[in-house]
Amino acid sequence: MRCYRQWLVLCLGLFAASIRAQETPPVPHPEYQVSAPKGAPNVVIVMLDDVGFGASSTFGGPGQTPVLDTLAHEGLRYNSFHTTSICSPTRASLLTGRNPHAVGIGTVENVPDDRPGYSGFHTKDTATIAEILRQNGYNTAAFGKWHQTPDWEVSPSGPFDRWPTGEGFERFYGFMGGETDQYDPSLYDGTTPIMRPPGSNYHLTEDLANHAIEWLRVQHSVTPNKPVFLYFAPGATHAPLQAPKEWIEKYRGQFDQGWDKLREETFARQKKLGIIPADTVLTSRDPRMPAWDTLTPDQKRIASRLMEVYAGFLEHTDVQVGKLIDTLKANGQFDNTMFIYIVGDNGASTEGGLLGSANYFGPIQGLPESDASKLAQLDKLGGPGTHAHYPAGWAWAMDTPFQWTKTVASHLGGTRNPMVITWPKGIMDRGGLRSQFSHVNDIVPTILNAAHIKEPTTVNGIAQKPMDGTSLIYSFADAKAPERHTTQYFEVFGNRAIYHDGWIASAFHRRLPWSTISGFTTKKFEEDQWELYDLKKDYSQGNDLAQQEPARLAALKDLFMQEAGRNQVLPLADLAMSGSKGLPALHEGRTRMTFHEGAVGIPESALPKTYNRSWSVTGIVDVGAQAHGVVATVGGNSAGWSLYLDAEQHPMFTYRLFDLKTVTFRGAEPLKPGRHELRFDFDYDGGGYAKGAAIQLLVDGVLIGKDHLPASPPAFFTIEETFDVGIDHGSCAGDYPEESAPGYTFTGGRIEEVSIELR
Repeated sequence: MRCYRQWLVLCLGLFAASIRAQETPPVPHPEYQVSAPKGAPNVVIVMLDDVGFGASSTFGGPGQTPVLDTLAHEGLRYNSFHTTSICSPTRASLLTGRNPHAVGIGTVENVPDDRPGYSGFHTKDTATIAEILRQNGYNTAAFGKWHQTPDWEVSPSGPFDRWPTGEGFERFYGFMGGETDQYDPSLYDGTTPIMRPPGSNYHLTEDLANHAIEWLRVQHSVTPNKPVFLYFAPGATHAPLQAPKEWIEKYRGQFDQGWDKLREETFARQKKLGIIPADTVLTSRDPRMPAWDTLTPDQKRIASRLMEVYAGFLEHTDVQVGKLIDTLKANGQFDNTMFIYIVGDNGASTEGGLLGSANYFGPIQGLPESDASKLAQLDKLGGPGTHAHYPAGWAWAMDTPFQWTKTVASHLGGTRNPMVITWPKGIMDRGGLRSQFSHVNDIVPTILNAAHIKEPTTVNGIAQKPMDGTSLIYSFADAKAPERHTTQYFEVFGNRAIYHDGWIASAFHRRLPWSTISGFTTKKFEEDQWELYDLKKDYSQGNDLAQQEPARLAALKDLFMQEAGRNQVLPLADLAMSGSKGLPALHEGRTRMTFHEGAVGIPESALPKTYNRSWSVTGIVDVGAQAHGVVATVGGNSAGWSLYLDAEQHPMFTYRLFDLKTVTFRGAEPLKPGRHELRFDFDYDGGGYAKGAAIQLLVDGVLIGKDHLPASPPAFFTIEETFDVGIDHGSCAGDYPEESAPGYTFTGGRIEEVSIELR
């Protein structure tokens, strides 16, 4: 009886404790789990890619952005917000609150060098906002484009501490490079390369949104009182321009007037919306960029269609962002969510060249693309298998009312991007406009201020560099509050500027942004012509005052050098996209590399340099009676090669030379069960860069086929596809059976090894 009474008392005690637990959620013991400051908001950052100031309807542009429109009515529009003029540095600054060179990423991360400000990776003394928030009670995740890890670390060998999951993001689903195919992306889940979900209606932006929504719902279900930090960077609208056809068709015929006229239309809308001051000057077109009326009828057809693709891509992306907002509202979280929507990581891109491209990686390296070739693909542009980019004239129009475009850090067309911030619990001025100078490095201080978290002096035992940005919360309640970010330098590819107290001095370094990769100049920096603008009176940089204010210009030039020295910008140097000068390379000193099954997601830059010389690839396979699939591949459907077995076990090799030529060899007989050697030889013609080559495929030493290529890539097939053994990770380089997508995994045998050898 005594034991029974003790048991009954224990049960009643446990029952009472469970009732109290239901009434009052348990508070985690501080030694076991850190709680965020009381009232700390959820934070969502949306970062679009290559969207100019005048692209979105919210800021007067032709691309309809209904979600951004709604947010602008509910929150604040910023019309003097700035990026760095190119993707990797902007993202480095956004995520750390520091100037990009101070972080170590002064240019795109795939062309670094041995200067500390251009190393291509975050230094440990510039922790990301994700790591800071994670250590202060937030759940953190990133979906989409990363572009912050050096090429020599983007492989299965790691190390992985500079991948998103090593930089404070507990969850990462996206792609590591600067761009990817929207229909067959080079995806990673954490640090593992994965194939996209199967299905014929797949699109990456939709997939990213779906995964972000799933993550938000799980976090809310499991820890509803824990704030979240979500970084959503879809990679749209960076090339390749790809969108579902129904979104493209919405814009059919809307750009037949051309870029000169569209720019005037956008300018008028911007003034009507009050986005720009009434006295703003519409800056003129650079004479080296063709007027619309000088194009042939065929060139106009091509250009109009490419712009239709772009506009459809932008609207489709904006609508996916809306799904995140719907989820937050459904969870009851939106009112206390700071939603930061940054419309572009730089100005619009001119990388499609003066006339646009159906497959832009060839032309950007100086390989030709005919109008006939583009016309033949006109109805396919924006769809699977195309790698399109619009003409530079559209980029100029998308940057209305400013001069210049992406990569031109000296001028606002490269650096001024729209931003909208909503936070129902923290922003009372609905639909307000803010014109104080602000910069992408202001975002981290703004988040920390909102969450009542102090800027850390040490993170993970490492002393931290102070942040360069300034919290924007001072501007939330007062449109006329004096600006607090009073000085900011800019530099990319030698183009440079310095902003101080309403004035900006600008030096364009003469590399035209639509030039091929050979267009980097060796012109001396002291020969650059500096310009001077009073942005308080001249919103668009339309009136150069260098001649009238020489003393002010001289002072600003001196200030630039001070800031450049303080932020690891110096020494200034011209860059060529030909490799990582002075930094590690996985292929360093190797003329032969051998790989085995499981080697997936290895960057093209890690392979022996096969460009402008002879080389061979050899695969040793042991097959059964029904073997098929990829043996080895590099590149994708825009350019690259693949060695594989078709569904009937015939040996195959496809070589894609952009839109210039595609060659496919197919063995007449299927391979018999057993061990076989498959060898492809590339015998370079010689005589300079990008020359042609004799090519052939041999099986067990027997010639299967031969051909001749009229040219070859001078520097790369792609910047986003990878080398893979046993599967094609990303878009397809080979001519695989349609039902095999995605990946065409090797089955029915064993791949003993694959070797790439320079000759």
